[in-house]
Amino acid sequence: MHISSDFDSGNIEVLDAGNPQQVLLAMRPDLNSHHFQWFHFQVAGLTPGQRYGFSLVNAGESAYPHAWGGYHAVASYDQRDWFRVPSRFEDGALRFELEPRQAQVWFAYFEPYSRARHDGLIARALEQAGVELFACGQSVEGRDIQLLRVSRNRQARRKVWIIAQQHPGEHMAEWFMEGLIERLQRGDAELDALLQQADLYLVPNMNPDGAFRGHLRTNAAGKDLNRAWQSANETETPEVFFVQRQMRAVGVDLFLDIHGDEEIPQVFTVGCEGNPGYSPRLAALEADFKHRLLASGAEYQTARGYPIDAPGQANLTLACNAVGQEFDCLSFTLEMPFKDHDDRPEPRTGWNGARAKRLGNEVLGVLAGLVERLR
Repeated sequence: MHISSDFDSGNIEVLDAGNPQQVLLAMRPDLNSHHFQWFHFQVAGLTPGQRYGFSLVNAGESAYPHAWGGYHAVASYDQRDWFRVPSRFEDGALRFELEPRQAQVWFAYFEPYSRARHDGLIARALEQAGVELFACGQSVEGRDIQLLRVSRNRQARRKVWIIAQQHPGEHMAEWFMEGLIERLQRGDAELDALLQQADLYLVPNMNPDGAFRGHLRTNAAGKDLNRAWQSANETETPEVFFVQRQMRAVGVDLFLDIHGDEEIPQVFTVGCEGNPGYSPRLAALEADFKHRLLASGAEYQTARGYPIDAPGQANLTLACNAVGQEFDCLSFTLEMPFKDHDDRPEPRTGWNGARAKRLGNEVLGVLAGLVERLR
């Protein structure tokens, strides 16, 4: 048996593999940071039909130790079809077993979105979806951060921004963006109506260094990008610095920041109720957005989510709050689960890339119905 994680988004440390029924592993912290929760590794040289057991022994010390309750790891034999493996959290360790059907298998915290797939997504967007590369920033380690623009009408007045994967371990965020871009490739009357009134500005991956390195939360400088929107600079958080500069040049009428949540097994949104500039106009727009997303039949709910900030008490270092406050616009964080959407459980896969893609597709329809009211 051979265990490796020396690949895109790989993360594991082998502590003791002497007993195949109780392989002891640990998740590696983010570079220059104490955060960890993401794992992704390959196990090769297996005997099909034999039971193997794995224990992530430092799970209880992770960034969100309470998140392991009700969580099940994902596995794949081909890195395309990912399925859930029954898992349990006990004595501070995440444990799971498998009787493999093949000689090698991959395990991960969530269905990974690779840099190679990202590159293919960007290429398809530029070639097939009528998208242009509006600007390109650089991460701490020099990876490209593509800002795409979809502009079909020179008279369009609204600017809609959608960014994803500020937190690199939240791979469902770029699956969401893939679903959105695939709808742009196909086109339809609803989408055409949206693009008559709005230009779309899309950043499919805000944190390519962290994603490639197998981080949960931070970039290569150890900075949480979603806590840097009041202090972004070209040295430690160039990713946010780049996007803010482009926003200020273009303007923002609606902003969506796409994320994943470790603990809550539902899809939900987080608004800007605590912003100093929050107004009845923004409250009405938030309510309309939620109503339309619920009415669309999307996997979404409003009963569970984060506590609402008290008036004037918002944390303005977060992208959603910072952008909503600066541009006086409708601004949401959209959260998807690492577990399952318990309102519509799918035990084999839990929440996965395909469901995130479908949600990205459906959100475009919500924007089409809302765009006239943004200002």
